[in-house]
Amino acid sequence: MMQNEKQLRQFGLWDSPISPVSLAHGIRFGGLAWDRDGSLVWLEMRSDRGVLVVQPPDGQAPRDLNAEISVRARVGYGGGDFTVGAGNVYFADAGSGRLYTQPVRNGSPRPLTPAFGYAAAPTLSPDGRWLVFVRTYEGKDTLEIVDAAGSCWPQILVQGEDFYMQPAWHPQGERIAWVCWNHPNMPWDGTLLRVGKLAFHEGTLPVVSEVETVAGSLGSPEKGGPAIFQPQFSPDGRYLAYVSDETGWGQLYLYDFHDGRVRQLTHAEAEHGAPGWVQGIRRYGFSPDGSALFFLRNQAGFFSLWQLNLGDGSETKIPIDEEYTFLDHPDVSPDGDRLAVVASGGATPSRVMVFNLKGEASVRRRSASEELPASEYSRPQAITWQGMDGGLVHGLYYPPHNQSFESHGAPPLILLIHGGPTSQVPSAFSPQVQFFTSRGYAVLDVNYRGSTGYGRAYMDMLRGNWGIYDVEDAVSGAQGLVEKGLVDSSRIVIMGGSAGGFTVLKAMEDFGSVPGRPGFFKAGICLYGVSNQFTLAAETHKFEARYSDSLIGPLPEAAALYRERSPIFFVEKITEPLAIFQGEIDQVVPRKQSDEVAESLRRRGIPYIYHVYPGEGHGFRKTETIEHFYQAVDQFLRQFVIFA
Repeated sequence: MMQNEKQLRQFGLWDSPISPVSLAHGIRFGGLAWDRDGSLVWLEMRSDRGVLVVQPPDGQAPRDLNAEISVRARVGYGGGDFTVGAGNVYFADAGSGRLYTQPVRNGSPRPLTPAFGYAAAPTLSPDGRWLVFVRTYEGKDTLEIVDAAGSCWPQILVQGEDFYMQPAWHPQGERIAWVCWNHPNMPWDGTLLRVGKLAFHEGTLPVVSEVETVAGSLGSPEKGGPAIFQPQFSPDGRYLAYVSDETGWGQLYLYDFHDGRVRQLTHAEAEHGAPGWVQGIRRYGFSPDGSALFFLRNQAGFFSLWQLNLGDGSETKIPIDEEYTFLDHPDVSPDGDRLAVVASGGATPSRVMVFNLKGEASVRRRSASEELPASEYSRPQAITWQGMDGGLVHGLYYPPHNQSFESHGAPPLILLIHGGPTSQVPSAFSPQVQFFTSRGYAVLDVNYRGSTGYGRAYMDMLRGNWGIYDVEDAVSGAQGLVEKGLVDSSRIVIMGGSAGGFTVLKAMEDFGSVPGRPGFFKAGICLYGVSNQFTLAAETHKFEARYSDSLIGPLPEAAALYRERSPIFFVEKITEPLAIFQGEIDQVVPRKQSDEVAESLRRRGIPYIYHVYPGEGHGFRKTETIEHFYQAVDQFLRQFVIFA
């Protein structure tokens, strides 16, 4: 056989160079930050441990900072795990919830806060004396302050709202800014941007003396209000930058403290912020001299890096390599000549990168061995289609791809449904997608109506329609691919986790087989999916306790809708094979929701597999879990889709 000749083999049975073991041992990157001396610190999630890594400015090799403590903040869904400044790193301990400090160059970690509740988003004052942070304890969230040496007991700075996020310091240390909101809103529904003046008294921690609401609105429970994201003071302290979606897109704004005027900086129909699922999200930053903003622009899930001149308002796109289509956590270097980001693309695994203003890049860390060339990967194609009611729907399509194999006919399709549901699947590198496409499956990542990244109006379409648009848009997306001859109509699989798992269950009920008609789906894969909307509203964590008010309706008024949108009450309609995966200690979607679905399948003799992973919560982190999960999924698909 000639070297370039491909073997003919059935779709789904191609030998893949992407193994469950390789996926299990990949690294996930958290945030990153520069210190004043040019050191770069980033967070690596290795299995279920969070490890801080520092790259010294003198070109020495990167080294781990923490050996025993696992770095991870646990307020809500997490994020805001650490900050760095004045030669020290400040971070949250995943176990105790305490904040610690540790010298970047050498030294041991030392606790700053007591071991009660959970702390996140530590933010260091410009003079290095104080640390503002978010704490949650016994159902109450507060904004607190502690001295950076840890000699005082922390004090509450601000309280009274249900949630706080993204604290920021004024460069003179005289003010702080923060984002807050209350139930039933989520942070993308309606939030407030507030600024507090600080009062200082000898021998005590600073206190907030005055509070001003600068932007945002909580709006009505039905429609919400403008959502504010990532406040940041300009280096001279005159301006406060932030992102607001008041025009229908997340745009950058400047608030002028001298005259109280607000200036809109960006105008493109694109997203410049992100839904506040976690603390510590960043999408832009000032140059050190305050003359420019560097920001990320998200257009249909494809990201680009820009420089905005604050003097004349002109925008310049930084010409980074086109392989990098997803960017995250941008941070401007102290000299203003470089930007550190986490970057990836459809065929480029995630990396910690540093770009100069000409787009020239250096790689500081890779998430995987990268033993495979880019040519081995399937690349995302942004597509749109008409929903069942004619509305426009977005998604990313990946054709099956393997340099060693080919098949006749149309491939099986895996519909991937993202969680949230208020979220988006961007054009980032997806090991999961490549696992499937390299085995001969086509994949459609469905950014159904209600997803972010396509404007506020598109996101708001899911209000009252959860369990309708997400289901219909997945089915219509698959139908469109079938009509184009790109996939096999008899081998469509739907897969999702959390809210995406709910869509899996609901879709398999609504489009399952009935006497005389086969079901639309050959099989389903459900990860910690919502099966009972009543118990979800009653038992989930504080952050999402009122989420369903907007997605379905408030209780008790919407009780009939909750029953209609709860798969557990109609689970007998599921007649196709189903794989269920669940974390044993999941506090967002408790195990009972999956147990009840599995029990119904067992009782009725429907083919299924069910795996509960010890020590795993909402989302799987452990190496052994991830390896077993992909092995089980591969076997399930072979048995019930390929050989069925």
